[in-house]
Amino acid sequence: MLGILGIRKYIIGMFVGLIVGLWLGVNIGHDRALLSNPFAEPGLQQKAKSVALDAMEKAKKAAQDSLSN
Repeated sequence: MLGILGIRKYIIGMFVGLIVGLWLGVNIGHDRALLSNPFAEPGLQQKAKSVALDAMEKAKKAAQDSLSN
């Protein structure tokens, strides 16, 4: 049977697991290194790269659509 200390350890373990899981989950979702700061803003170089990749994908799709018609 769990005593007060057992329940306390269980709750603390669940809280720590939740915090670590959220930290890692946010980093995975943003495609960053696992142990990096999940609240850090991407740098100018990363933003420019993202915008360029998006523009390239849109141009590729537009070219494919125009060639298929």
